[in-house]
Amino acid sequence: MIILPAIDILGGMCVRLTKGEYGTAEKVAADPIETVLSFIKSGASYIHMVDLDGAKEGSRVNGDIYTEAARVSNVPIEVGGGIRDMDTVDYYLKKGIDRVIIGSAALKNPEFVREALKKYGASHIAVGIDALDGIVKTSGWLESSDVNYIDLAREMEKMGVKYVIFTDISRDGTLTGPNLEQLSALSSATDMNIIASGGIRDIGNIRDLAGMNLYGAICGKSIYSGSLDLAEAIKVAQGDR
Repeated sequence: MIILPAIDILGGMCVRLTKGEYGTAEKVAADPIETVLSFIKSGASYIHMVDLDGAKEGSRVNGDIYTEAARVSNVPIEVGGGIRDMDTVDYYLKKGIDRVIIGSAALKNPEFVREALKKYGASHIAVGIDALDGIVKTSGWLESSDVNYIDLAREMEKMGVKYVIFTDISRDGTLTGPNLEQLSALSSATDMNIIASGGIRDIGNIRDLAGMNLYGAICGKSIYSGSLDLAEAIKVAQGDR
């Protein structure tokens, strides 16, 4: 399993939210580019970045930050937030981003996902599924739906999606541990590469997730708060326990 340290951008700053609520934004690092480099120094092999402004606005807002991160980084970067059209997919993938994450549009415009997969291939397209009580939420988690997260995942898998990022919104930013039950159900229901997100606190959580044979785990607040050491997490995730 790989560890993907997270950098979320709101108003040009590195922040973390609690349960996706924008009013809870807390600045956690001084500079996003320096943060990328510090994660690489700790051994990160992949970095997860999110445009929180873009997720809410439905468009690319902080794109320059991510493309600059890709320019200085020697490890791949994935970006999510506000990716709702092919122009945005083109912008990121042609400027060095390795993988884009399609979230809200996966539910609202599945044909867009199909088009992106056809143009760039499954290795460069991920789908982000964010759920509260198992029900998918969209538009920066501000809008609800009536779609179950597993049902959406199965539809995306049929379309050819290979990478899915699953976030339990009720756990995100809370340091209360990942939702192992929902992740296990998702793993049993699909053959996709699952990246766990939301609630990860400590090395015990990393051991639990690694034991489920997931593809990856996104760690944000745990790293910034000091409850998880990134270098140790990477070793444990790779099987050096």
